[in-house]
Amino acid sequence: MKAADVRAMTPDQLDDELTNLKKEQFNLRFQKATGQLEKTARVRQIRRDIARIKTIAAQKAAEKKA
Repeated sequence: MKAADVRAMTPDQLDDELTNLKKEQFNLRFQKATGQLEKTARVRQIRRDIARIKTIAAQKAAEKKA
């Protein structure tokens, strides 16, 4: 997910996407624990996408207050 794509989202869309990514992260952790995880790079990608969404959401909130 590109930062430009995330910036174009509304706060509600950001919340929904964050929820979906957290669910996927949870499922990937279970797959890793049971030895069924095939795409190990996806864990890192999800973690970075979550951080990207949280960062941009915080920036948007700060802009709104200022």
